[in-house]
Amino acid sequence: MATDLTLNQQKALREIVGYIRRERLAVGTRLPEWTLAKLTGTSRSPIRVALDHLVTTGVVRYDKNRGYSVLADAAQLASDVVDEVNAADDPLYLQVADAHLQRRLAESVTEADLTRMLGASRADVRRVLVRAQAEGWAEREAGYGWRLLPMIDSLEAYDDMYALRLAIEPAGLLSPKFKPNMQELAELRSQQQAILDGVHQSATERFESNARFHEAIAAWSGNRLALQALRRLDQLRRLAEYRQAREDLPRAALAREHLEILDAIEQGDSIAAASLMKRHLSGARMKKTNDAVFKADQQRAAPRPRLIASHGRSEFQAHAPRRGSYGQAFQVPFERAFARDGLGHTVQSNISLLR
Repeated sequence: MATDLTLNQQKALREIVGYIRRERLAVGTRLPEWTLAKLTGTSRSPIRVALDHLVTTGVVRYDKNRGYSVLADAAQLASDVVDEVNAADDPLYLQVADAHLQRRLAESVTEADLTRMLGASRADVRRVLVRAQAEGWAEREAGYGWRLLPMIDSLEAYDDMYALRLAIEPAGLLSPKFKPNMQELAELRSQQQAILDGVHQSATERFESNARFHEAIAAWSGNRLALQALRRLDQLRRLAEYRQAREDLPRAALAREHLEILDAIEQGDSIAAASLMKRHLSGARMKKTNDAVFKADQQRAAPRPRLIASHGRSEFQAHAPRRGSYGQAFQVPFERAFARDGLGHTVQSNISLLR
């Protein structure tokens, strides 16, 4: 089972299967570990574990002389294999993510609290929380406690996120230091073409594909702070994007816009690429800033149940939503992210101006 793998191994598994399907690799195509490691941005160790897992499911073949190669036709992968790979979007994870986004959970909870609340096993709850920690929206406290970190969880915050991206991303394309990596560009083009061609993707795959596209272009700008800011915004918007996946959005149109931006970059036309990026983000802002995704906003004035962690016990209490999550989400994590680089004062000042 894919759920027996670590988070890095599950990510490697998703990436490998996505690569086989996206590239429509023919049976017999070799799968070098170092190539897959570079493609997924991870070490060879989780790649090897994921490949061994795919050997057991009949997707990949291993030969001691030739290594790993594709065994199953990319267009005819068994549905149970695809479902297993997409198990990262498991119902329990999405249930916890949804409850956090709607502010139905306390800021501090224990594994026992969530186990009783959700009717799940302690092991399953811990697995969800460890994944949340890896994704940047939870952190461990003393003992079995967990702190759920502020996220973009309101219509206003989501709109402000797009305003900030509009200030960062087109400017990066116009930077004199902008230098695209043509190999990465080809990989991004392949991923976006697969979306345009209708290759099925889970909510996790869609988010990671979108984030990879925008973060790669930010990296090409040569501005390390812009890249770190964009990565932090991606962490903050992750849960909202998972809920966006349920909406009927024009994904093919968005992928086509991504391809147009890549075309302009490949042709060396940074001005056109920046203009296309600005139009793309403005359009996405209009399409995705949706009241339906933030229904909790409409109920802010009304008391609602909230899980309270108290000495290992779980209580339900009528409680107003937690305060200031948007302000904290933009200030505290940014300061943490840059404090290690000794730039805390500069970033704090910039954020104050942007807000």
